[in-house]
Amino acid sequence: MTNPVSKWNYPTTILFGVGRIKELPGALAASGIRKPLFVTDPGLAKLPVVASTLAILDAAKVPYGVFSDVKPNPVEANLTAGIEVFSKGGHDGVIAFGGGSALDLGKLIAFQAGQSRPVWDFEDIGDWWTRADADRIVPIVAVPTTAGTGSEVGRAGVITHEASHTKKVIFHPKMMPAIVIADPELTAGMPPFITAGTGMDALAHCLEAYCAPGYHPMADGIAVEGVRLVLENLPKAFHDGSDLIARANMMSAAAMGATAFQKGLGAIHSLSHPIGALYDTHHGMTNAVFMPYVLAFNREAIEERIERLAAYCGIEGGFDGFAARILKLREELKVPHTLSGLIRDLDMDAGRKELIADMAIVDPTAGGNPLKLTKEGALRLLEDAIAGTV
Repeated sequence: MTNPVSKWNYPTTILFGVGRIKELPGALAASGIRKPLFVTDPGLAKLPVVASTLAILDAAKVPYGVFSDVKPNPVEANLTAGIEVFSKGGHDGVIAFGGGSALDLGKLIAFQAGQSRPVWDFEDIGDWWTRADADRIVPIVAVPTTAGTGSEVGRAGVITHEASHTKKVIFHPKMMPAIVIADPELTAGMPPFITAGTGMDALAHCLEAYCAPGYHPMADGIAVEGVRLVLENLPKAFHDGSDLIARANMMSAAAMGATAFQKGLGAIHSLSHPIGALYDTHHGMTNAVFMPYVLAFNREAIEERIERLAAYCGIEGGFDGFAARILKLREELKVPHTLSGLIRDLDMDAGRKELIADMAIVDPTAGGNPLKLTKEGALRLLEDAIAGTV
C-alpha cells in the first residue's frame, strides 16, 4: 500500500452528445468570449466539418478569425504565428478545434498571448507555472474532433522545442478550457488510421495512469473503465466510422484517459515523445507500437493490477491474457508491430539509440513508470521495439 497522500483535480464543463456543436455560440457567451480565434489544423480547415461549424458562428453573428498553421507536432514557430494573428485580430478568447495538435496549440495561444516571458519559462517543472500572469490568460472553448489525447480536459499543452528536438509540457491551471463541446458526430469523418492511432493514445493514457505508482483511487477507477470502453468500442469505430455509439464511447474514453493521467504516465510516453520529436511520427500510433513492450517490461511491478483489470474487462488469463488482447487489438487496427513498420527507412545507429534513451529517461512522463526507467532499460525497450521481441 502506497502512502495515501495525493492531490486531485477533475475536469471542466462538458457538453456531450450528438449535435451539441450547435451550442457553440452559447458556450462562447458563457465563457465571456465575444471575438474568438478559431484554431484548427490545415487538413481539417479544408473539410466540411469546419465550414459547417463556422456557419454556426456566422448565423449567430459571432465575429471570429481563423488560424490553421499547426504542425502535427506543434513547434514554437506555430505558436508565434498564432499569437500574431490573435493580437492583430483583437481576439479575446480561443476556440480550439480538432485533434491533439490543434487543441494544444489553441490552448497555448490563449495562455501565451498575454505573457512577456518565453513559453519555455512555463514548462511543467515545479512551480514554474506561477511565473505566468494569470490575469492575461484568455478563456478557451475546446471542441475535439478526434478521440485520443483528451487535451480538451487538460491543463497543459505540448510543444516541440526544435533546437533540442524535445517535447515540452507547458502547464497552467487556467489552460483548462472553460467549456468543452464533445460531439461524436464531429469524429465520424476520421479515417481508420487516425481512428486507430488516436484510440490507442486514449488506451495508453488509461493504461499507464492505472499502472502508475501513487495513491489516486479516483484516477484508477476512471482509467479502468476507460480501458474497457476502448477495448469494446475502438474496433467498432475503426471498422465502421459511422457508428456514433462507438464514437461517443471513444470520446468518453479519451477524456477519461486525460483525467486519469494526472496520476502519472510512463515509459510508453517517455519513449514515444523522443521518437515523435525526431521522426515526426503520429503520437498515438507510436504509443501503440511501444505498448506491449512496456507492458512486458513492467510486469513484475504491475502483474497483480493487470490481473484485476483483465477480470474487470472480462478477459481470461490474467496478465498473459491481457497482454495477448493488446497484441490482438494492435493487429486488428493494423498497428505496426515494430518501429521499422512505423518509420519508413528507419535510420537508427548506436548514437541515435543512445540519444533517444537519454531523452526518454529525462522526459517528464518517465517518473510515472512502475519500474524506474534507467538508460539501460530504455535501450532495452528500444531494441525490443525494433526487433519485435515481446
